[in-house]
Amino acid sequence: MNIFFIWLVLVIAWNFGYPQASPMEDVLVAVILALFNIFLKKYLKF
Repeated sequence: MNIFFIWLVLVIAWNFGYPQASPMEDVLVAVILALFNIFLKKYLKF
């Protein structure tokens, strides 16, 4: 569950940090952050 909260905080930070981003950029960043979380789960054993 901790990984989800890390992902959620990063997505919120992206949305507030770059409010002018297009919907496509939002989706792309969300996918990249999801892949980052998969990496964290695999290598940091959360």
